[in-house]
Amino acid sequence: MNIFGHPKPSPEKVTTGRFEVERNGEVAYLEYSLSDKVLALIHTEVPEKLRGEGMASFLIQNALRWARDHHVKVDVICPIVADYFAKHPEYSDLVLR
Repeated sequence: MNIFGHPKPSPEKVTTGRFEVERNGEVAYLEYSLSDKVLALIHTEVPEKLRGEGMASFLIQNALRWARDHHVKVDVICPIVADYFAKHPEYSDLVLR
């Protein structure tokens, strides 16, 4: 339907969720939202007992592989993800510019 000669905008679908890994009853996660072809990486949380084991890097790497496999760009919101990108330029093509 047209309103005042302009097409009606289609609704935007936004999906939210988490990449997770569980170890010894503790869950580390990376929160995201997915809208159109942009994966926003919002927040990384690693329980105290799992810190220093590479959990954040593991979660981020899996999220970036998923983004590459699904041809989406990444919007970096989480500072831990930003630090990961600084150390891993091989993923720079995924960053939303």
